[in-house]
Amino acid sequence: MIIKALRIGLGQLIIFLDWISRPAKLKRTPEAQASVAQSASNLALYQFHACPFCVKTRRTLHKLNVPVALRDAKNDAQARNDLEQQGGKIKVPCLRIEENGQSTWLYESKAIIAYLNERFATA
Repeated sequence: MIIKALRIGLGQLIIFLDWISRPAKLKRTPEAQASVAQSASNLALYQFHACPFCVKTRRTLHKLNVPVALRDAKNDAQARNDLEQQGGKIKVPCLRIEENGQSTWLYESKAIIAYLNERFATA
């Protein structure tokens, strides 16, 4: 009981610190931003709201100004089931990449951030 309360409190602190220290969004021309939005339409991030690694990944999405669908794998039973059945395990963060009719499930925040930087930092 105490551990659960501590975990919830720490999660809320992490979210608050993220909110007050959020980096500025990357500025693009409207055409370039539309292109990024189109490219990101095939991405979905499966995450837990207060997970530090998920927060780190969402900060990168915010900084790069990439609109990715967020799936709550903790509170949304369908998202959790998709993550387990299609991705292979319940582990977050996980980026689902849809390309050419195939899904790729990318785990680990460092790998996801590297992918996002490579694909969108110069877009």
